[in-house]
Amino acid sequence: MKQFVEPTETDIKEQKLYKEMGLTDAEYEKVVSILGREPNYTEIGIFSVMWSEHCSYKHSKPFLGQFPTEGEKVLMGPGEGAGVVDIGDGQAVVFKVESHNHPSAVEPYQGAATGVGGIIRDIVSIGARPVGLLNSLRFGELTSKNNRRLLRGVVSGIGGYGNSIGVPTVSGEVEFDPSYDTNPLVNAMCVGVIDHDRIQKGTAKGVGNKVVYVGLKTGRDGIHGASFASEELSENSEAKRPSVQIGDPFTGRKLMEATLAAIEMPELVGIQDMGAAGLTSSSSEMAAKGGSGITLNLDKVPLREEGISPYEMMLSETQERMLLVVEDGSEQKFLDLFDDMEVDSAVIGEVTDNDRLRLYYEDELYADIPVQELSEEAPVYILEGRQPEADSERRDYSDEDLDAAFKSLISHPSMASKDFIYEQFDNQVGSNTIQKSGFGPGIVRIEGTNKAVSMTIDGKSRYVYADPYNGGKEVVAQAFRNIISTGATPLAMTDCLNYGSPEKPEIYHQLEASTKGMAEACRTLHTPVVSGNVSLYNETKQASVLPTPVIGMVGLIEDIGILKEDKVSEGDALYIVGDLKAQFQGSQIEKLIDGDIRKVSRQIDLDLEFERGNMLKEMYISGEIHKIAPIGRGGLIVKLAQLASHYNIGVDVAVDVRADLLFSESASNYVVVAPAGLEITGAREIGAFSGDAFRVSAKNYNISYELNEINATLKGAIPACMSSVD
Repeated sequence: MKQFVEPTETDIKEQKLYKEMGLTDAEYEKVVSILGREPNYTEIGIFSVMWSEHCSYKHSKPFLGQFPTEGEKVLMGPGEGAGVVDIGDGQAVVFKVESHNHPSAVEPYQGAATGVGGIIRDIVSIGARPVGLLNSLRFGELTSKNNRRLLRGVVSGIGGYGNSIGVPTVSGEVEFDPSYDTNPLVNAMCVGVIDHDRIQKGTAKGVGNKVVYVGLKTGRDGIHGASFASEELSENSEAKRPSVQIGDPFTGRKLMEATLAAIEMPELVGIQDMGAAGLTSSSSEMAAKGGSGITLNLDKVPLREEGISPYEMMLSETQERMLLVVEDGSEQKFLDLFDDMEVDSAVIGEVTDNDRLRLYYEDELYADIPVQELSEEAPVYILEGRQPEADSERRDYSDEDLDAAFKSLISHPSMASKDFIYEQFDNQVGSNTIQKSGFGPGIVRIEGTNKAVSMTIDGKSRYVYADPYNGGKEVVAQAFRNIISTGATPLAMTDCLNYGSPEKPEIYHQLEASTKGMAEACRTLHTPVVSGNVSLYNETKQASVLPTPVIGMVGLIEDIGILKEDKVSEGDALYIVGDLKAQFQGSQIEKLIDGDIRKVSRQIDLDLEFERGNMLKEMYISGEIHKIAPIGRGGLIVKLAQLASHYNIGVDVAVDVRADLLFSESASNYVVVAPAGLEITGAREIGAFSGDAFRVSAKNYNISYELNEINATLKGAIPACMSSVD
């Protein structure tokens, strides 16, 4: 007798209920073909989440295959919960980045908090202890009350979860642009450290081995969360607020410690986080990877309330849960461990040899699905992209009021100090943080050693919009520059691909061309991709977000004694390494003055990028130079202002170039701080840290400000926006 009243197979077909779940007519027919019959309500729900864009990457999979995924240091690449890279001495770094964009748009606090919780569990499921969190955030301009609300909620959510669970937030980047109005991007990255012999995989194998559920009791929160993340935001999104999960960092902390303790037990076969699509994805993916089947007895699942149906259990995205497979006969040891650590757990099924996902509730069969087809046979769509017509290039801004432009740029939240944000995050918990959020990558010492991990996250969406192919190269190159600036050797990267609807030809072209450029940069810069995430349909009825591929990268510092941050002092010379070219497409001065992005090719020489970066890194390690600062948003003049404010030392600089080139954002350029008179290939000395004023001159251009004024502008920009009243 049916325990739950659900639509029948006929209802699903005739009323096309599968469309409400995100499946097309053709996809429904493919499900019918795979099953050899019409699916019931639980089965069609399972297919809908596993074949959602968020879980199956059905529009992006053809491009992900371009990325190099192997390298000398790569121990485990894409396909597991996170990537793993060797750092010597039997140790490894585990890392990944993921998005939580749509949930953060609907409920910013919980959307961001659960994004942090989910990425931490991905790292823990590999067996690693998290040592650092990073975030890449995008919002609309803070002149909007709603964007200020979203920023407050997201920042509070990141801090509320990360601070409570005890993992330091050590780096990040934030940009504000009208394209992100009502559709913020919240990308969270986590880095962990592990010994080689502790690396775990999400595998279910061994007939008769037991499936163990551990963590929070299952509720109805987050049902169809993966499908929600695979559609554009609309006026109906607010009604989907129940799809946003609720984070519990205190249970998350207990679950993290319990999981790390369980990994020490030799009877553990496999483990996976219950993330997107919850119990469905974790069970079916583990079985598929193990070449096995899996049977679950859903009446054994710990529930938060009565009356939750098998459909709801399988699609719930209740947070703070893991799924384990343990050797038959050892399950009580695990239950006792979890009981001692005050975490709910239960044996809910076992591994089989029939390649089926079978779900029972009180001895009634609710689903019978072939595992491999569910996990591997999601449709893949190859569409036709359309490259837009190129715009005319603007190569000269020298007739503009550049003094006013400078003041506007350093008072814009994208270029200003992010202290308002980063001061809300605990960056010292664990006592191993060497460099924290605010100016450059995070650096975390590997406990018990003199080694450290340098970690960064970055994105250059305006460059990608201007020129998707070369912009894709530049976003990887920027992360590379960030890592070498700390004296670290770049090891590998993770990516989060945030775009609008791939069904729109111009956006499909952005995805296609930018991933091609990214793949080329990965090969040239020796930074293979070991993990990642794709987030599409980031748009409202009005517009898509800018194409925003975000790169997370890690590097190894062999000896923290090389770090020179405390060596920077008054009297040090300032050098520019590279050439300031009239390349303004995608730049901040273009945005400020023209209000648009010209679709014009950007140029980058990846071989030069690699050669120059490694030269500077070696000079930093040898002690010849004290600081490497890649030039980014706003150009040289903004970077000089940021350096002066960071070190609270005045700057006196003269550059023999056309004045507007001070705002150029051409590729592969750096500011270097070092003793005067140093010979650096491709560099010229332009001035020094000196006094308490900010003085910069170029051809027909001179500005002079008190350092206090620069500090006040940079540090006060975001607080001033956040305290404004509409």
